[in-house]
Amino acid sequence: MSAPPGVGQRVSQTPPAPSAPPRPAHRPRTETPSETTTRLRPVPAQPDPALSWSAPMSPGGVPGAGRPASVSFGEPGRRPRPFARRTRGQVVAAAVCLVLGTGLIGGAVTGAWLADGPEGPGTRHAFAVAGDLWHEVPVDQLFPPTVQGRGAGPGEADRVWTRIAVAPDSGCKGAFDALLTRALAPVGCERLLRATYTDATQSHVTTVGLLFTEADAAGMEALARRFERERLDRRGDLMPLPYAAKDTAAEGFGRDQRASWAISVLTDAPVVVYAVSGWADGRTVDEPQPAEDAMRSEATTAPAQAGLGHEARGLADRFERALRQRAGTPTERPS
Repeated sequence: MSAPPGVGQRVSQTPPAPSAPPRPAHRPRTETPSETTTRLRPVPAQPDPALSWSAPMSPGGVPGAGRPASVSFGEPGRRPRPFARRTRGQVVAAAVCLVLGTGLIGGAVTGAWLADGPEGPGTRHAFAVAGDLWHEVPVDQLFPPTVQGRGAGPGEADRVWTRIAVAPDSGCKGAFDALLTRALAPVGCERLLRATYTDATQSHVTTVGLLFTEADAAGMEALARRFERERLDRRGDLMPLPYAAKDTAAEGFGRDQRASWAISVLTDAPVVVYAVSGWADGRTVDEPQPAEDAMRSEATTAPAQAGLGHEARGLADRFERALRQRAGTPTERPS
């Protein structure tokens, strides 16, 4: 190699002819048609923080909206691989993941909104609203003068019940027999509301009771489980007492006149709903029968033959349903 021109030396105007490049010591590796671009560097071991759930959200609230439009793990400046060149299997897998992810997220949000469970905000709100109905809803709305019972009678016959008496709201002292009082004691007694109805023929009378308890959701759940496990709603010594109002068809409706009954311990409201039925003529009943048993087609007892099981169950169900509707309970659960 010649030395660079020094000061005072004349530089040739005609460039010298290029010399042949030196022959490489080793033959270079021949690239395949698929390796026309620079190879990727090794992928970092740690994931990109921009793709994690903890990445900051855009002002619109969409996760990842504030991230770069494209993320490449290759060399800087390399263009991302066109979508059209993806294999069919990759496209199908991406579509399946998108559908499943959207369904899981949407289902979780919808489920939490409609049925939050015993501790969810929707259920807690409805539970509290139901507990306040006794002093916020007028008596004519809580105990309507007339109740329609479409398909509530034997053979799905329609029923119409007319209110004949409303008891003053009170506590629970003396309102139940001793054993039922003991069974209901764990949930306490905030208020007891009662009304008595008669059927269209005025031959039957039925008292409906709404016991507003002092319990929370866990307490009501525990009582409901005990009633179901021990079948307390079918024990004759745990029958509710009727409300016998003077100068009405229910004047002679006392302890010995009770023929059939139904009790429902709600778990989505701090309320125990019950109904007890009998004859309006004051006849005594030797074999009272719980409504579920008296409603069976093969039942032959006097209460069953008279349809008194349908009277008790039909009214209890309608008041239970109306209470849930007023409270705005998200889901109706068996009680």
